[in-house]
Amino acid sequence: MKKYPFLFLMSFIIMAFSISSCGEDRSGEYYALISPKTWIYETMQQYYLFYEDLPAPEGLNFFQKPSVFLNAVISSRDQKNGVFFSHIDSVQPSRTISPYPSFGIEGSLLRNSNDGNYYYRILYTQPNSPAAEAGLKRGDWVLSVDSMNINNDNYKNFFVTPTRSYSFQIARTDTEGNPDTTTIDMPAPRLVEEPSVYLTRNLSINGKQVFYIMYNNFEITEENNLKEALALGLSSSPSDIILDLRYNPGGYVSTAILLSSILAPSNAYGQTCINLIYNNKIDSIIHYPFDKESSQGIPQASYDHLYILTSNNTASASETVINCLRPYLGDKLVQVGDYTFGKNVAQSLFTNPAYPQLEFWLTTNYIANVEGFYDYFQNGLEPDFKIQENLNGTLGELGTEKDELMIPVIYHIENGTFPLPEESTEPTSRQKHTSHSMKVISNSIGTKPKHAKL
Repeated sequence: MKKYPFLFLMSFIIMAFSISSCGEDRSGEYYALISPKTWIYETMQQYYLFYEDLPAPEGLNFFQKPSVFLNAVISSRDQKNGVFFSHIDSVQPSRTISPYPSFGIEGSLLRNSNDGNYYYRILYTQPNSPAAEAGLKRGDWVLSVDSMNINNDNYKNFFVTPTRSYSFQIARTDTEGNPDTTTIDMPAPRLVEEPSVYLTRNLSINGKQVFYIMYNNFEITEENNLKEALALGLSSSPSDIILDLRYNPGGYVSTAILLSSILAPSNAYGQTCINLIYNNKIDSIIHYPFDKESSQGIPQASYDHLYILTSNNTASASETVINCLRPYLGDKLVQVGDYTFGKNVAQSLFTNPAYPQLEFWLTTNYIANVEGFYDYFQNGLEPDFKIQENLNGTLGELGTEKDELMIPVIYHIENGTFPLPEESTEPTSRQKHTSHSMKVISNSIGTKPKHAKL
């Protein structure tokens, strides 16, 4: 698509606006309204991976807000399940702090199809958050709030963007597995830290040392925390590593390369980690190698298997780690869980001094592994052992033998094979605890941005 007809159209509209304004020349005012969008559009004409899919400018509304305008023009290949990959951000000082006051709860809204009642299930709470201070924990059911029933209209006020304290009515099981109910008075919501390294454990399974790490966001500012956690975990020379990415929607590609470099076998150093494939206007493929220097001070990872736990919420930079390591690890990389989300593209940052409040993250390339593979947009990356976290049943403590996604991993470490499907669900007594009438309406992890930022 050529640029000149577009500029002619803009000039014509500005002139028409001037003439129609009672003889008063208001073209400057008009241009101020549309100029951020014209800059976005012109940038996309040159750098957008899917520039061929851009609609003609004649039918576009340049008066829309930048984010609304962008969503109206991006390709169907640049979005999935209501998630837009190219996006507009307001400039934020930190990506590891909640963008608004919260209780620090991650959970799911479920609806009982038999009686229509809604409940909120706690997946986990952020450390040092109001929810953690109040004693909320993974597996809790919130039955009502301030004696009010939960519904699809009010749950965000209670759990996502609360503006005041509430009293939660909770159902849970006690330490002996018996049903219990209690009332928890929540502290006031506040800005909450959301650490990338959520949890680490050193496990002993059948006499083997195993290192478990739950990693929830590829954030540049927390890379030192990631390196410290890995250095400590690998210092015990574990025979197996469990990387839990089930709740990780992505982040920075450079951090994904860092994690991949630390976990890569020694013969991968200096070889290609990822290939960034640009559009045919730029006609470029940039190779990024595994970086040995990034792992200085961290023991060499030597293991029998790297188990990676995934879900439909494992996206973007998380998928990059799996895809780039697979050619070098082969059967030593074992993906357990569900198919990943399927985001195989990366976004580059564009800024303009005229609009300092805007961060324009545009999809500019595919992220391929050393074999050139990136074709997982439709279905995501397929697990070696498929199991879904059952939000209706007994969730179990993360990273333990009670955790549903950990059960087949522990079985594989002990036996060298995976259990039969019926065996994998027996320890959690899924049939005893599952109510098939419960339907997941919304999941807070699923609404998090899915990024692969360059």
